[in-house]
Amino acid sequence: MIVYRKIEDIVTRMQDDKTGGVPIRTVKSFLSKIPSVVTGSDIVQWLMKNLSIEDAGEAIHLGSLIAAQGYVFPISDHVLSLKDDGTFYRFQAPYFWPSNCWEPENTDYAIYLCKRTMQNKARLELADYEAENLARLQRAFARKWEFIFMQAEAQVKIDRKKDKTERKILDSQERAFWDVHRPVPGCVNTTEMDIRKCRRMKNPQKVKKSVYGVTEESQPQSPVHLPSQPVRKTTKEDFRKQITFLNMQIERHCLKMSKVAESKEPSQQRVKRWGFSMDEVLKDPVGRDQFLRFLESEFSSENLRFWLAVQDLKKRPLQDVTTRVEEIWQEFLAPGAQSAINLDSHSYEKTSQNVKDPGRYTYEDAQEHIYKLMKSDSYARFLRSNAYQDLLLAKKKGKSLASKRLTGLMQSS
Repeated sequence: MIVYRKIEDIVTRMQDDKTGGVPIRTVKSFLSKIPSVVTGSDIVQWLMKNLSIEDAGEAIHLGSLIAAQGYVFPISDHVLSLKDDGTFYRFQAPYFWPSNCWEPENTDYAIYLCKRTMQNKARLELADYEAENLARLQRAFARKWEFIFMQAEAQVKIDRKKDKTERKILDSQERAFWDVHRPVPGCVNTTEMDIRKCRRMKNPQKVKKSVYGVTEESQPQSPVHLPSQPVRKTTKEDFRKQITFLNMQIERHCLKMSKVAESKEPSQQRVKRWGFSMDEVLKDPVGRDQFLRFLESEFSSENLRFWLAVQDLKKRPLQDVTTRVEEIWQEFLAPGAQSAINLDSHSYEKTSQNVKDPGRYTYEDAQEHIYKLMKSDSYARFLRSNAYQDLLLAKKKGKSLASKRLTGLMQSS
């Protein structure tokens, strides 16, 4: 909870106009207005100025950690990370802050998804993984689905009475809350097993909270009738025990992936999305694996492996960064490297200088060059490859074969 209080103090200062907070403004779009947004570059600049951070990379990393907990979120993406550009972000409402010890149930998630299907479909259409989750939940809660539907319907009626601008902001904040607690497949779930859950397991008397107002109290009697306990001051030994406990949790690698099961055979819609941009391929674990296999078949997988290694470097603890920077250099960029990549002279010289002062963003220029190289060459060939085309047509072939068999059976009968 100490960590959350510190984060919330920073976020509160960001929103305070009187003390020079981040400028929150309404931006004019093509046919509408986008209310209460800030840009990623504004957040990075504020962090560097007010927290005395000299390295922009460290400010981005800190901002991404804050975004991963849902305090700040992008308005047009489900991936909770911070970018140092003109991407629009919005601050989360204090009601949804993690310090409130939210532990939403699947029934809450079912109400939210059901509510989304009743609202403006053009703006709040369910993503593929959300539609799959809704179908699973509907099967799991078949007996009380009518109650869930009524709850969602009642909330939609209440929402429609609110101002349009206010409703738009609240919808995005609620969506960001579920992006934290039920994240996109492939994104790390920071709430599946974390400090708050461990603390709650140690304190079973804590009241469980529901997002939509339903509370389940585990206390055997009212707190009014409990005998008053003397307040004990926190000692150094208490802090030491707490730090030891938290270090044990970190060493256990207790962050898990999203509960949404990754299908070995991706759906046709999912495969089609890979053709939109290379970002869609890299964002999807199955697409990334297929792309890597294709590059391995062409003996050019070192570019993607380098890109993935640099992405992993950005998430490493600070004490491991120096060692990992040297490992990447020896594998991909050193003279006679086993998996040498092709960099232009400018990028190579700049990266060589950066390696002398290693950090999480040492290979940023080299990574950008390799990304552009893959996008202009390897990605285009991947979309034309037999492997991608076979995946794209697999479902269609399956449907056509099924229809032929059905026709044959009808004719034979």
